[in-house]
Amino acid sequence: MMFSELGKFALEEAKKRGVDYVDVRVGEIADEVLTIKNGAPEEIKFLQTRGFGVRVIVDGAWGFASSVDLDKKEAIEVVERAISIAKASAMLKKMPVRLSKEEIRQDRYETPIKENPFKIPMEEKLEILFEAERLLAEQSPLIKASYSYYRGYREKKFFVNSEGTEISQTITWCGGGLRAIAVKNGEMQVRSYPASFRGDFATAGYEFFESLKLVENARNVGQELIKLFEAEKCPSTTTDLILTGDQLALQIHESCGHPTELDRVLGTEADYAGTSFLTPEKLGKFRYGSEHVNLVADATVPKGLGTFGYDDEGTPAKKVYLVKEGLFVGYQSSRETAAELNLGESSGGMRADSPLSLPLIRMTNINLLPGDWKAEEIIEDTKDGVLMMTNRSWSIDDKRINFQFGTEIGWIIKNGSKERMVKNPTYIGVTPKFWGSCDAISKDDWRMWGTPNCGKGVPGQVMYVGHGCGTARFRNIRIGLI
Repeated sequence: MMFSELGKFALEEAKKRGVDYVDVRVGEIADEVLTIKNGAPEEIKFLQTRGFGVRVIVDGAWGFASSVDLDKKEAIEVVERAISIAKASAMLKKMPVRLSKEEIRQDRYETPIKENPFKIPMEEKLEILFEAERLLAEQSPLIKASYSYYRGYREKKFFVNSEGTEISQTITWCGGGLRAIAVKNGEMQVRSYPASFRGDFATAGYEFFESLKLVENARNVGQELIKLFEAEKCPSTTTDLILTGDQLALQIHESCGHPTELDRVLGTEADYAGTSFLTPEKLGKFRYGSEHVNLVADATVPKGLGTFGYDDEGTPAKKVYLVKEGLFVGYQSSRETAAELNLGESSGGMRADSPLSLPLIRMTNINLLPGDWKAEEIIEDTKDGVLMMTNRSWSIDDKRINFQFGTEIGWIIKNGSKERMVKNPTYIGVTPKFWGSCDAISKDDWRMWGTPNCGKGVPGQVMYVGHGCGTARFRNIRIGLI
């Protein structure tokens, strides 16, 4: 059955039963994962998911049900199950659900791509991965594990609701990366390219994977990894800290992305990442960072992994300020949470990781807007400091205030130049104090970084999100203490 036909059928069945509101999502996901480890395939997977989900409001409460069977008989059963759940939930509700107003739309959206990653032969992808991993591994016998990664993802979905909105979308993304682990005299070091967590990903076609140039960069990654064994340890001190984009992206994710999710703030979600210190009385009043810090949730930026046309409530992609000139000014919200705080409209970040899952408030692209500096100028302007890149470890408390991060590699900065490499670099901080110390943000190396593995919810959902940033400097940061 056509997605639109099933969606409209389920919608009408719910309306016949007198629900206050209903939306239906029907979709199909294709997910190709390729991993080469130590010269052999470790993972060759092609996963497909099809199904639909029905969300209703009855007696002021939500109900949700889903199924993988795309037929009318099943649609009726799913609708009735969702209504039954809503009625049961209504018996325990504290207040009735209200939704912020949203303009009715009929539209289509498709990720702009040049080459469809699912039309590229698997053999071509594997050839690149084998060659890149071989070049990485052969740089030293000290390298005990070497990996190359590829992933391609496509989601086709149809959304319809009882207000009259009807949306069809196709979201496509892909990417990959390299990783190697070396051991010498009981010491272990790691290097990744172009970022941790299997690399970098973007809403784009196969041309993005090709642009990563894994084969061309493999030798350098392996050589840099071996040099870490001869590097000095990161000093324990208070100094200026410079973070490149691949590490700064995770800093943004953990200390701004999660704490501005409004369901965490309101206490309806606390899994994986806890709640938030950015409580409602702080909105528009709290000093989150310095005047240089501007953070946005932007689902419209080209190639962002969190870029789309509409979220899973039919709200159009938009750019929303979270922090403006250092002041905390906005949340990532849903139609329900926006109405609860009288925010006017949803930020457009409700997403589910499959048609079988309930939408949650998820990051789109949480971006640190560029400043006026060039990356090299930040280094040249730093008398004493450490440059760190590529995440290796992290920890942050359940309010998203106190954190510690470890990176794969760093360099001592003296009198405006990179002097020498350091290993096991780490830093700690308190979120508003840390961002308050930010005094320089680059513009020339600003780019989008994509991570497809943000976890949230029970049952757990894994979502693809993006972070735009360049290089930034933070003054008087404690380093080397972890």
